[in-house]
Amino acid sequence: MDFDEPRKKPAGHEIGMDLSALSVEELQERIGMLRAEIARLEQNIEAKSGHIAAAASLFKS
Repeated sequence: MDFDEPRKKPAGHEIGMDLSALSVEELQERIGMLRAEIARLEQNIEAKSGHIAAAASLFKS
């Protein structure tokens, strides 16, 4: 291992991956990325739930 070369950080985050090589800043970045992804997933759930509710009310009439 050459200590002069910058350490390659993983491109993305994988659930259960080894976090020991990451700095505090890198961990905070990942937390931000994961929070943004959670918000995106929750928005998608809300949108799909709205479609399901609209379809259900259409067929109840």
